[in-house]
Amino acid sequence: MRDLTILLALLAAPALAADKDAGAAALLAQTAGRWQGELQYRDYQSNTWQGLPMTVTIVAQPDQVTTIRTAQYDDGPKTGIVTITTVNAVDPAAATVRYASFRRSRATDVGVEKIVKVEPGADVSHWTIVTTETRTDGDQIAEVRETTTRDGDAMTTLKEVNPVDDGQDVWLPRNRSVLRRVGA
Repeated sequence: MRDLTILLALLAAPALAADKDAGAAALLAQTAGRWQGELQYRDYQSNTWQGLPMTVTIVAQPDQVTTIRTAQYDDGPKTGIVTITTVNAVDPAAATVRYASFRRSRATDVGVEKIVKVEPGADVSHWTIVTTETRTDGDQIAEVRETTTRDGDAMTTLKEVNPVDDGQDVWLPRNRSVLRRVGA
């Protein structure tokens, strides 16, 4: 659920800038704002995507490498509204994104993702970027890959997992967020 983590990785990709003067602050300004859409998860029994309405607010920080992302979705009558706040910081020299994610009644989730691919598009609001990380997913260690595609005011992040100890190299879809910008 660290969609913004991928966005921050853009800071490590000056090739996305239209010219040398377009820096990290401009990129963050392009992604900061209010987004709305769905948090979707794969129902393995029906083999279909199921969705929960979600809102996301992204705030770029003055240091030009840090953002704060707050996502909210309704997880039903038992759990209610879930709020996840994630602080992300890009290290362009190391091509990594460090994050800390906070959610009520859960331990703080911290980690470092490696930026493995940046595919620039026509401008700074059109791109695809991929990060990977080895971490616990559910009750097992897995490689986790997040692919974020930005297409103007639309942004989709697909999270896939590849369990380390299963002896296979198969990426399984875990969840995805499908968002549209709704405000600055």
